[in-house]
Amino acid sequence: MAFRSIEHLLSCSGAGPLWQAVIESDCEDRGVTFQQSWDQMARLWQAMGEAVADYDPLRRSPSGLTGGAADLVEKNNGGLVSPFLRAVIASALKTGECNACMRRIVAAPTAGASGVLPAVLLPLKTRDGHSDEEMVRALFVAAGFGQVIASRASISGAEGGCQAEVGSASGMAAAALVALKGGTSEQMAQACALALGNILGLVCDPVAGLVEVPCVSRNVMGAVNALSCAEMALCGVSTPIPCDEVIDAMRAVGDAMPAALRETGTGGLAATPTGQRIAQSLGRD
Repeated sequence: MAFRSIEHLLSCSGAGPLWQAVIESDCEDRGVTFQQSWDQMARLWQAMGEAVADYDPLRRSPSGLTGGAADLVEKNNGGLVSPFLRAVIASALKTGECNACMRRIVAAPTAGASGVLPAVLLPLKTRDGHSDEEMVRALFVAAGFGQVIASRASISGAEGGCQAEVGSASGMAAAALVALKGGTSEQMAQACALALGNILGLVCDPVAGLVEVPCVSRNVMGAVNALSCAEMALCGVSTPIPCDEVIDAMRAVGDAMPAALRETGTGGLAATPTGQRIAQSLGRD
């Protein structure tokens, strides 16, 4: 049973937890048992942690554009932000760099946006002592929201711009954070709507057509946006635009976006003189 809308998702959860409605839907759609569905998500959670743990500050991507950024952030203990937020930023960078260096990551929902969910969930688990079981439940919540976004809009940068990748991941992460901190299903929807609305119109403009610049740092932005929106939702802040309407707006914006701004590497930062020189130097012009 695929969820047709966020409203449908929330109604299916009824009086029970939203994560349970998502896992039941997965069991029905794929013909698997509850335990099989749970075990698969648990493996994804483990892989997210392994990608961050596997980080090597000396490793560089084949292009030479990516590597070492997370290490710089971690070493700067006298910076502007708290240790927790620094860990969020570093975790997003680590996963993005891991992806660029051809290491194993979890596409959540895509490889280009793979850093957002682990960036907010892993440091929070460490700080607050959440169990792995709680984290897996949060990932099911993220999956439920992601399913609706994918069906009503898109999770493809080539189709909808970076709003469809990092934007979708940010909305999913915001909902997962609210669930993890005991928020209501409506607050999860509010957090997702706020996060998506903040990133509406974000273009996909990879330099040299590689998922590195500006993709890796945009994962940081998506993670921090998710934290901010989850915090607002948990405090009772809401948006007057329902989550489903925000998702529909994202689809409309993506459809209106010029092809040059949808993963073609011909617009935005990719079209700058330096971006073009990088592409030429890598033989990708």
